[in-house]
Amino acid sequence: MILDWKGVMPAVTTKFTKDDTLDLAMFTININTQLEAGVHGIILGGTLGEASTLSNDEKRILVKTTVDIVKDKVPVIMNIAEQTTKGAIEAAKKAKEDGASGLMMLPPMRYTAGDRETVVYFKEVAQSTDLPIMVYNNPVDYKIEVTLDMFEELLKLENIQAVKESTRDISNITRIKNRFGDRLKILSGVDTLALESLLMGADGWVAGLVDAFPEETVAIYELQKAGKIKEAIQIYRWFLPLLELDINAKLVQNIKLAEVATGIGTENVRAPRLPLVGDERKKVLEIIENGIKTRPKLPDYKLLSQS
Repeated sequence: MILDWKGVMPAVTTKFTKDDTLDLAMFTININTQLEAGVHGIILGGTLGEASTLSNDEKRILVKTTVDIVKDKVPVIMNIAEQTTKGAIEAAKKAKEDGASGLMMLPPMRYTAGDRETVVYFKEVAQSTDLPIMVYNNPVDYKIEVTLDMFEELLKLENIQAVKESTRDISNITRIKNRFGDRLKILSGVDTLALESLLMGADGWVAGLVDAFPEETVAIYELQKAGKIKEAIQIYRWFLPLLELDINAKLVQNIKLAEVATGIGTENVRAPRLPLVGDERKKVLEIIENGIKTRPKLPDYKLLSQS
């Protein structure tokens, strides 16, 4: 499948049973709900997917299962977050074998690589595969920034095609556009800056709360794309308290609670994560319940993508 880096791409959660095994039944329900809402791709193995707790076999099962569910309706993208270049190359190879259409890639994990080391890491992995790659640029959480000068070098490779822009600096979108035009596709990686990023020229949105609220997320994207900015802003303002659950250390637990509330997930997490308790849980549930109570009536946004 040709991967067009645009639209809403959920960074999906990994569903677990109470016995700490993959809950593929609930996972399938969620993926089908995403597809019905009109998402443009599925991203596996990110932070929300609890990738650091998954075995290699579980990652492969998730890719194969998702490819089977989507049946070429949308691309399946596997995240690579590895500690070694060798490990990242092997992960890319397995993702291709299992049917993934593309890769999202973080810089090296644990070791804070320098600029030259980071560039060589991305280039060596990219040269090992023909899968298209989106670089995940999140210096806030992962302490390594992929600068525009570094992208200048990386874009010499045709399969490095996109960036998940999570610097939290909206003006960076304009800098990228000014320097690279459409050569580097931009997907917003921060839920609370998504609409602002799209309006400034981002091509898509790697989303988190979409896992619980797929229709609202896709509606915002399609409305702004169609020039219906006022309508998009109205939904986005309702959504913001929920979106803020994504910029939190407990984002996995938060979003899984939201999935429970909308009937497309469970709150089972894998240790060392634990479900929320006490006042923390109460506050998150209040935000979710208020969001459900005030959920907006959506326009027929799917028609916009067909016009």
